[in-house]
Amino acid sequence: MTGPNPYRFGPTRGELWFWLWASVFGLLFMAFALFYRGFPAGPALAEVVALPLLVFGYLIGRSVKRLIRREHP
Repeated sequence: MTGPNPYRFGPTRGELWFWLWASVFGLLFMAFALFYRGFPAGPALAEVVALPLLVFGYLIGRSVKRLIRREHP
């Protein structure tokens, strides 16, 4: 007998694809904004570059890992 699906409360396959594409477009939008407005200096660098890279990078990595390993309900 197998136990219940350990991923039954996790994001579905469709949600993982949504977060993957939303993060890719978020990074593309950030790159466009940096190209259009220029690179910020000082503390704005952390807000404009580091935080989006951290958040979107994590979401991309998590989505790709879970899609490849089929860790979704």
